[in-house]
Amino acid sequence: MKSPKSESNDALGPLPAPRDFSLVLGGPLFQLLRRARLSDDGLMLVRRRMAIISLLAWLPLLVLSALEGQALGGSEGVAFLRDLEVHVRFLVAMPLLIAAEMVVHVRMRPMVKLFLDRGLIPQSAMARFEAAIASAFRLRNSVLAEVLMIALVYGVGVLILWRQYLAIDAATWYATRSDGRSELSLAGMWYAYVSMPMLQFLLVRWYFRIFIWARFLWQVSRIELQLVPTHPDQFGGLGFLSNMAYAFAPLALALGAMLAGLLASRIFFLGAGLADYKSEIAILVVFNLCVVICPLLVFSTQLAQAKRAGILEYGTQSARYLREGDAASPGGALADEPSAGGADDPSLASAAANYGAVQAMRIMPVTRETVMQLILATLAPILPLALTMMPLADMVKTLLGVLF
Repeated sequence: MKSPKSESNDALGPLPAPRDFSLVLGGPLFQLLRRARLSDDGLMLVRRRMAIISLLAWLPLLVLSALEGQALGGSEGVAFLRDLEVHVRFLVAMPLLIAAEMVVHVRMRPMVKLFLDRGLIPQSAMARFEAAIASAFRLRNSVLAEVLMIALVYGVGVLILWRQYLAIDAATWYATRSDGRSELSLAGMWYAYVSMPMLQFLLVRWYFRIFIWARFLWQVSRIELQLVPTHPDQFGGLGFLSNMAYAFAPLALALGAMLAGLLASRIFFLGAGLADYKSEIAILVVFNLCVVICPLLVFSTQLAQAKRAGILEYGTQSARYLREGDAASPGGALADEPSAGGADDPSLASAAANYGAVQAMRIMPVTRETVMQLILATLAPILPLALTMMPLADMVKTLLGVLF
């Protein structure tokens, strides 16, 4: 019989060890990167991947636009080197999307072990838990899924979303305007059919991974978990899930950078103002929060049930100790001995402490710090654009006035 590490499934690649879990360690692209020596089984060589993939998307644009006389500025339109949007997309957002793989892999790898070590999965449900893990691995490694993602990128992402809604409506280094129509240059052809699809594929694959993550959590939430209402993490023992949400901060940062690049193009070349895009910024913040936090909410029902059961149990226990103390008090306990059920009774103190711990239990495994980090990661790339609304000196004076 093969060991788990040597065993392989039908979707390209070795299965992780039984107590490892990874959203990114598998799939056709992962195998291609391994053969190209841009990755290994531990997702190392991340700097090499970031550099080579990003340059493959960006460097041909520089060369082709230079050959066409549009690198520094041509007869009309936006020059390549002045197009902040394209530089942010391929030199900032794309490396972040690649780096996020390593962060998510490292953060999530011990998750299965934590479920088991904390005794959250009952022995009777162990087969269902292992089936959920195996199902997640099969979906993650699916060849068909990545083929469909490529089709989606070219069929919708390039031909519809980018050409109709995202491409700037002005003469640029990648397209010229003629009779109300845009014609792609050589650099524009590479941009539209190589560089943009690469970026969009990375994004779509991340959304697919988050779908796998949400599906796995939903399957685990169908198991009757052995939650501990008095657990000091205040989440019945599921507090580690909120910590894993931090792993998606680089993804939120990448999406924020992409929006910042798009807004910068509109502000500098079309005369728009940052305030015109308040709705878009708010939508992105809400979207990032929903994508990361909503999958965790599938445990809220079990957490609420565990909290109610704990309040009833420890409330009844405390009441019983108090009644026993009242019944024992006429007997006249010695002055230097705590009476049963009295304020100094260890049993009552323990029950009261447990009751307080259960009352403090939260029914959503998400901390305020997680929410704030995701919001700040999304907004961080956009904040420099505030300088387009107010000079830095005036902004500093305003802040000083507020603070002092």
